[in-house]
Parts: sequence; C-alpha cells; structure tokens
Amino acid sequence: MTPSIRIGATEIIALADGVGPFPFTSREGAFPDATAEQWAAVDRFDPGAVDAEGRWSLNFRAFAIRGPEGITVVDAGIGPADAPATWAPLPGKLPESLAAAGIDPSEVDTVVLTHLHTDHIGWAVVAEEAVTTSGDGPSTGLSSFFPNAAYLIQRAEFDAVDTLNPQLRETLIDPLRASDQLRLLDGDAPLRDAGRVVATPGHTPGHQSVVVADGRESVLITGDLLVHAIQALYPELAYVYEIDPEEARRSRERLLAGRAGTLHVASSHLTEPFVALPPASA
Repeated sequence: MTPSIRIGATEIIALADGVGPFPFTSREGAFPDATAEQWAAVDRFDPGAVDAEGRWSLNFRAFAIRGPEGITVVDAGIGPADAPATWAPLPGKLPESLAAAGIDPSEVDTVVLTHLHTDHIGWAVVAEEAVTTSGDGPSTGLSSFFPNAAYLIQRAEFDAVDTLNPQLRETLIDPLRASDQLRLLDGDAPLRDAGRVVATPGHTPGHQSVVVADGRESVLITGDLLVHAIQALYPELAYVYEIDPEEARRSRERLLAGRAGTLHVASSHLTEPFVALPPASA
C-alpha cells in the first residue's frame, strides 16, 4: 500500500524512489555537533536510519499532493539509470510509485523543486529518443517527465545554479525554459487547495518547502530542510553540507520549533515518510 496522509480534503502521498547508504561521510561526520545522548535519542526515534553495517541509511522519495483542484508533485527523486546522482541507488522507481498511486505524469500540473541537488531533480527532465527534422535519423533530446506541469523554483536558487551545479543550466533549466514550464518564485507563495510554498533557505540559497494545513493539523514537506531524524528532534544542529548553516537553522526552527498544532513531517530522507510531531509546547 502506498503511504499517504489526509489533511482535510487533500491527500499527501509518499512516492519512494530508492534507498541506500549515505556515501560521503559517517552520520557523526555529517552532524559533528551532535552529542552521544542526542544520537541515543534519535536511534530510539528512528532506528531504521542505521543499516546492518552501521552506516547512515538514506531514503529517497518525492511526494504528491492530490486535492480537489489537481495534483502537485514535490521534488523529482534520483532519476533513471543515466541521471547525474551517480552516488545514489540508480535507477530510481518513481514511475512505479506514481503508477501505484494511480497518477499518470501527464495529470500532474505543478512540480515544486525544493532545491537543485541532483537527488531531488532526477526525474524532472529526462532523455528521450526523437526524430530530427533534418532526416538524419534518431537523436537524443531532453524533455520534462511531467509534460503538462509548471515547475516552481525559487529565484534565489535559479540565480545560484552556476554555483550549485553549472551542468544543470543545460540539462534542467534550458529544457524547462524552452518548453515554457519554468516558473520562478520570490519567497512564499500559495498553492491550490490547502497548500503553500514556504521559502526555507540555508541548505541552498533558494531552498523551499511545502506546507499543507487544515485547522491545527499540517504536513510539512521538507526537502532537505532536515536530512536526518536528528534534526527533527534537535533543529539547532547543523549539517556539514549546508551552504549557510545559520540560515538553515533559522528556517528549521521557524517551522519545527515554532509549531502550534500537530505537525506531520514528510521527509525525503527519513526512514518513515511521515513523522508526527506534537505541538512544541506539549
């Protein structure tokens, strides 16, 4: 069964794309300020985050928001076998997860890319075989995986693309501009139904998250606002791969430490796709 949660009339669906060990450093190296007591607490909270060899086990997933007015997908996973996230467990299985949820890519009319790291954009633009108009036979082109969707990126992220990954200009930005599917946001913005995009910079200059709320219950789709369960419990902890750790901390604390009602964290990388956090005052 595909994991999902309902907030009012809106359904948030977890779309698995893969799982594998974090290849760059140990979890202690990724969060050097974490204490032994904090690691003990997080091992009780999310025991599946450590594999049999003691490595940080990383899930890769996207999310679909299905409401009365349409379907939004948040992030695009690690991608097919030839995707640039070669450190991840390619190929991803997002197409199968979409099919299991009863979603055809052509039905999706909005894609929110939380940021431009390769494990979050893998299925956004993919290679396809096309016939050239010159009659020289087949050639490989690029097209959006969600052909009828507007792709939402923060302007600050767009402006930083050459610093983040200059290859993305050719493989992601230019194809989306050519198909008139790229939309740039300046800060927070409403989505349909009960959703909204929230600017959460720090991990990258234009990182953004998505909040779906109804009354005192909400779902926060985090991207890499937090990348490990330890940051859900201790949002003040910095991750070594954050571009601006202090800004990332402020973004986390604003949404996690300042929560008033029940918050369901929908994370790209935690073991469970949905983790309920009680009100901060509880």
